[in-house]
Amino acid sequence: MSSARNPEIAVFDYGAGNQRSVLSAFKFLGFNVKAISTPREISQAEKIVVPGVASFGDCAKEIEKSGAATALRDFIDEGKPYLGMCLGLQILFESSDESPGETGLGVFKGGVKGLRTSPELKVPHMGWNRVSLSGGGLFTGVSDQSWFYFAHSFYVEPEDSSIIAARVSYGSEFTAAVEKDNVFACQFHPEKSSDAGLEVLRNFAGFQPSP
Repeated sequence: MSSARNPEIAVFDYGAGNQRSVLSAFKFLGFNVKAISTPREISQAEKIVVPGVASFGDCAKEIEKSGAATALRDFIDEGKPYLGMCLGLQILFESSDESPGETGLGVFKGGVKGLRTSPELKVPHMGWNRVSLSGGGLFTGVSDQSWFYFAHSFYVEPEDSSIIAARVSYGSEFTAAVEKDNVFACQFHPEKSSDAGLEVLRNFAGFQPSP
């Protein structure tokens, strides 16, 4: 049973994510956590985490077909806390160069762009990078220039720069995390980012939305 101090965190499984490591990280921190997969379970959740390692198009098609896309939009509109990781960040936007013609949740205006390759910079971008923080509740207690683990080939480009909570440089600078009201999302994998990543998860778990 959840409580105000330890609410249940639901990790959404749409068939192509990395739920197991996310579940393990929250359990390690002592939080109530469970996997969910249906629109009904989304609507009943207190807090939701959307991880992901699939393509934008596959995710968009699956959540639209299942009804989860509408349920996720409603969940966010109700002011409930949402945390997206990697693809869970990208799917918040309108479109992606990875999957032309497919539509994301459209919570934020903007799109998803491909990382530029070069002889020195391999894509996908996989490894540890320092992150420049702009503040925000997700990074409370996390030092600026902390190291986080990335594994991706695409990045988000928000129209509204005020939602950017963190940036990272890999060839060029791009968004590493966004935050607005009850919506938090990061391009890196906090569940694989050692102490700094665990602090991000702890901050999300402790977030209390405005009544």
